Amino acid sequence: MSRSSARSVIEQIATGFEDLDVPRSAEPTDGPIDWPGYRAAREAAEKRTGEDESVLCGTARIGDVEAVVIAFEFGFLGGSIGRRTGDRVEAAFARAVASRLPVVSLIATGGSRMQHGMRALSQLQRIARATAGARSVPQISVLRDPTTGGGWATLGASADVVLALPEAQVGFAGSRVRPADAPAEAYTAEAKLEWGQVDRIVPPADLPEVLERWLRLLASPSTEAVKPPDALGSADLPESGWAAVQAARSADRPRAAEYLDAYFDWREDVSGDRCGGVDFGVLCGFGWRGGRAIAYAAQCGTPTLPAGFRTAARLVRLASRLGIPVLTLVDTPGAANDAAAERAGAGAAIAELFEAVAGAAVPVTTLVIGEGGSGGALAFAAPGSTWVTPGAYFSVTSPEAAAAILKLPADEVPALADRLRLRPQDLVSLGIARAVVGPADRD
Repeated sequence: MSRSSARSVIEQIATGFEDLDVPRSAEPTDGPIDWPGYRAAREAAEKRTGEDESVLCGTARIGDVEAVVIAFEFGFLGGSIGRRTGDRVEAAFARAVASRLPVVSLIATGGSRMQHGMRALSQLQRIARATAGARSVPQISVLRDPTTGGGWATLGASADVVLALPEAQVGFAGSRVRPADAPAEAYTAEAKLEWGQVDRIVPPADLPEVLERWLRLLASPSTEAVKPPDALGSADLPESGWAAVQAARSADRPRAAEYLDAYFDWREDVSGDRCGGVDFGVLCGFGWRGGRAIAYAAQCGTPTLPAGFRTAARLVRLASRLGIPVLTLVDTPGAANDAAAERAGAGAAIAELFEAVAGAAVPVTTLVIGEGGSGGALAFAAPGSTWVTPGAYFSVTSPEAAAAILKLPADEVPALADRLRLRPQDLVSLGIARAVVGPADRD
């Protein structure tokens, strides 16, 4: 599929494709900068591909969802972006906004069309303006081979969800212009996944189903707040603060992945903070439950890295923009506080998530399922809409940290846990949590 023709790629993922009727801009014989031989090269490309430009734009159905589809034809001058490419992409996004349709971009391009000079490069500004003006609709990109230059830096990297085909070449620098000593593996979809810039690598055979699932999720707005999941552990409340801490730290208690699997019919994850980081201790994505889409951001019991806060903030902002309610699960001993976390901007990342939750235009529901360690946990929590399970706690700081701050001996830690009022029932009485959520068979 990576080097297949644009129309064959569309046929593999969609049905009923209809080209948009976009007027052709006037163009001099050898292009806007009179490049010698450009007309002949263009005519050869048209004959070879059967297309009259490097991109196809139209509407189609992917599964049961109608969408605007943008598909690059790499066989046409390397899928390069020229003035008429910009015309079509701009028209595609305008159609998407007018018809409230999601956009799927199937990218295979070497970047801007050199024979058009700066006229070609300026199309990236047009494309960026078109995508920015269409943020009211979902945008999904599929990175084929290759996705480089301005195609990656606009349609590819700016999409709400970024999928990639295995071993696709992906990078701002194309293979002929990157440093000679640059490792080739740095310019792959797999590297971009590792570095938090791609959400998932999808084998071609799976792409139609994955796209349909994502389109269903992102194109299903809902205004109603979601109910918190049922507790998966014991219904017994802890008698002491230290007992609450020990229960939350038990290796045998249910974790976020178990809660998400029990709560959703099915789900799709997003991955990474888009600026180089992935935190495997935070699960983010969208799930389907009872006929509606719900976004989720869940801590998995480990110290949360700056990348985890940024990924969660990305998720909350996307859900807010598309009108999809959010569920967050709190479970962390606290934010990572080592030198690496500070270097990666821990404070700024936490602030980013606090702001995303505070400014969300959709309801956010929180369930504390394990440890609620200080501000690193609170950033995931929705003010006034937080619930807690019997096996969890939430505290201004850990009992051990409190002892260190107060210069108390270690044997004072259990007593401090009581004084911190961190038990589930304490959180309810303090007004931090609305209620303790029990197992599904509760009355």
